[in-house]
Amino acid sequence: MASSVSAQALANPAPAATLQRGIVKMVLSGCAIIVRGQPRGGPPPERQINLSNIRTGALARRAPQSQPDLKDTPDEPYAFQAREFLRKMLIGKEVCFTVEVKTVLGREYGMVYLGRDTTGENIAESLVKEGLANVRREGIRGNNPDQARLCDLEDQAKASKKGLWAEGGASNTVRDLKYTIDNPRNFVDSLHQKPVNAVIEHVRDGSMVRALLLPDCYLVTVMLSGIKCPTFKREPEGTETPEPFAAEAKFFTESRLLQRDVQIILESCPNQVILGTILHPNGNITELLLREGFARCVDWSMAVYTQGAEKLRAAEKSAKERKVRIWKDYVAPTANLDQKDRQFVAKVMQVVNADAITVKLNSGEYKTIHLSSIRPPRIEGEEKNKDKDKRFRPLYDIPYMFEAREFMRKKLIGKKVNVTVDYIRAATTASESSTIPAFAERTCATVSIGGINIAEALVSKGLATVIRYRQDDDQRSSHYDELLAAEARAIKNGKGLHSKKEVPIHRVADISGETQKAKQFLPFLQRAGRSEAVVEYVFSGSRLKLYMPKETCLITFLLAGIECPRGSRNIPGNPQVAEPFSDEAMAFTKELVLQREVEVEVESMDKAGNFIGWLHIEGVNLSVALVENALSKVHFTAERSSYFKTLSCGEEAARLRKDKIWANYEEKPVEELVPVTEEKERAANYRAVYVTEITDTMHFYTQDVETGTQLDNLMETMRSEIATQPPVEGSYAARRGDYCIAKFADGEWYRARVEKVESPAKVHVFYIDYGNREVVPSTRLAVIPPDFSTRTLAAQATEYAFAYIQVPQDEDVRAEVVDNLVRDIQNTQCLLNVEYSGATCPHVTLQFADSKDDVGLNLVKEGMVMVDVRKEKHLQKMVMEYLNGQDSAKSSRLNIWRYGDFRDDDADEFGYKLKK
Repeated sequence: MASSVSAQALANPAPAATLQRGIVKMVLSGCAIIVRGQPRGGPPPERQINLSNIRTGALARRAPQSQPDLKDTPDEPYAFQAREFLRKMLIGKEVCFTVEVKTVLGREYGMVYLGRDTTGENIAESLVKEGLANVRREGIRGNNPDQARLCDLEDQAKASKKGLWAEGGASNTVRDLKYTIDNPRNFVDSLHQKPVNAVIEHVRDGSMVRALLLPDCYLVTVMLSGIKCPTFKREPEGTETPEPFAAEAKFFTESRLLQRDVQIILESCPNQVILGTILHPNGNITELLLREGFARCVDWSMAVYTQGAEKLRAAEKSAKERKVRIWKDYVAPTANLDQKDRQFVAKVMQVVNADAITVKLNSGEYKTIHLSSIRPPRIEGEEKNKDKDKRFRPLYDIPYMFEAREFMRKKLIGKKVNVTVDYIRAATTASESSTIPAFAERTCATVSIGGINIAEALVSKGLATVIRYRQDDDQRSSHYDELLAAEARAIKNGKGLHSKKEVPIHRVADISGETQKAKQFLPFLQRAGRSEAVVEYVFSGSRLKLYMPKETCLITFLLAGIECPRGSRNIPGNPQVAEPFSDEAMAFTKELVLQREVEVEVESMDKAGNFIGWLHIEGVNLSVALVENALSKVHFTAERSSYFKTLSCGEEAARLRKDKIWANYEEKPVEELVPVTEEKERAANYRAVYVTEITDTMHFYTQDVETGTQLDNLMETMRSEIATQPPVEGSYAARRGDYCIAKFADGEWYRARVEKVESPAKVHVFYIDYGNREVVPSTRLAVIPPDFSTRTLAAQATEYAFAYIQVPQDEDVRAEVVDNLVRDIQNTQCLLNVEYSGATCPHVTLQFADSKDDVGLNLVKEGMVMVDVRKEKHLQKMVMEYLNGQDSAKSSRLNIWRYGDFRDDDADEFGYKLKK
């Protein structure tokens, strides 16, 4: 019975009569092959079988390098043709064989048949028949029919003059083998990265092979571009120790490529090492090795890979995710991050450095993000020690640092960006024995806007360089190859840091606190009117440092006309405590103007050399904005300014709201005058509110701004208490009408009321402080702590409807109106006035906080809704204003009026029930 090659068979070969099977791994010559078994848990055993009774020519051999006197041995005639005949017939095929003779040295001779039994083609006979082998007649026994048949086949080949027996000599069958190449780089370049036909002669390890290039017969060693497999380390005593999975990787490549016909793209030759890609009809071995976890990507050779580096990264990523072979213990750099922390959208508030930004998350939290895998411009070597006496300013003194910062500032400030966290760089501590400085923990990410990778854009302009990593360092950008390619382009084009031109010099004069210089500069700025500037730093709500690009100078600028709360100051012997709301004022100013392009009007200068004036950004006067937001008071010096009236109105509104700095303000008692008015008159008592939710029925919920601080304090205290004593999940049994706390989608707890209980998995809740509704499982609900119930602070969300307008009955029209409202007023501060009562809630008018435009009237003027004509006498003035707005929209044929006046006695196509 036939059997496969096994370890036991290798140690104790079976008797000659035993038929064995195996797969041909390699053809050593025309009369010798290597047969392997099936792999089971690792590379399989193998054995060499020599064909009995025949002899073929010896293949060429290179002389040992240690013996320079010896010469290379060329092919014997038809030796290579015999080898090729067997290679094309047998490689990778299953054969069966019998071992007839085993010599003292362990060499085995036998008969080999193609297929699973002896009915297949006899390999020795086929060679003799083609005239590629001689029959060993000296040992022929007359009673052996197999040997007799070989003699007959040889006689027929001689008669037919085949192969060895052909006339005209056999010199053309001898290869001109070239073992070395004088100039490998020129040789590789001469092929222009075109595929070359080749045969893989030897596999050193999974990613390095010896190949015979055809038809010129160059023997070259090729390392696969872009990857590296585990290798066999040579020990001092001469033995080889395989790294983990080295043998498996070698077998993976051998079983697919050894002695196969392939095409090779020779891609580069750095340091005499030829890099290439091997293409086989069944696939690209480079990508297969990566996908199966037998190799890792190598940065230094990835750049020359011509088949698309992204394919290699994707294959490696697949192996990492499946944790196969060399990645069995792999842990992703962001494995411990939730998806919402791994990828998010945020608003850029500040460019900290050429590789770092500060962003504001949707939760209101600020976070510093470092761009992955890039290094900003820096000074190295002797330049560091130059001008030690000179005040060093990195932004202006480090070449290209200013250009890098400006590129990011203009591209990002105030805009929403997509952030994908690549890794978290752990904090490092400085030690006395080490020169490495201490760094806090860094969140390193890829930041993109409009599909543009900011790090790649910086590198491509030569404004940053790419960090090189150790091969086993996986903490790098997810777009690392694109960064390397961008850097290569920048180097090639001589951009930025890679330019041979003189570096740009920024001579920026800092006249902050320089009284004499400021005095010389003052008349010029006063005459200039509005001057362009960039806010470089915010010291407090009203004190800033500005960069004047036209004048190339830095100045300290104080906002005119206001008195802002002062922050804490660490004066020796007399530390000053921060005034209330000083931090809020500084945060407000930072968010509005930091690193933005602004316009300034300089009016005067104080005795310390600080300029005083007005700062405008996108039509907003920062002094007025601080006063309107109750973060500053009007200073008496504003009386002579053209902005005094606006400042006074803003201060009066904030004072009436008792907001922030006016929270404890008490109006001075004055003699009360009773005005003589009509019994019925429309009251216009607008108060500041914050719109938190807009429903599909055009109702909306608001919070009073003056109680907003109380709510914030309550929520902060409540969450702190919950964090220390978290509720037991599933312990709360929801009942309709109960007040409770619910965990919202952002993971925070909020006060809520149960409106409906369908099942434990579906509980309808209403968030009483914000007005939104949600269906949640009961596991996300808990008992509300008594200290935070509605007795402590009433529900803050109040429902209202718009006065003087009709709600469209058609769902599509109404949805469009709601979308407009969400875009314009949701999560913004407005002014609200109650106009009249309604069936379910008061009807009110809303005004935008900045422009004081009526929100409902704007909807009417835009043709989005129709007017609800009220009959009350004291409301007629407002009704007429709304009707005039409706007539204007109608005449301009806006939205619902685009087909003219569509009204009839019953209804219209937009879903309005018209009054007769």
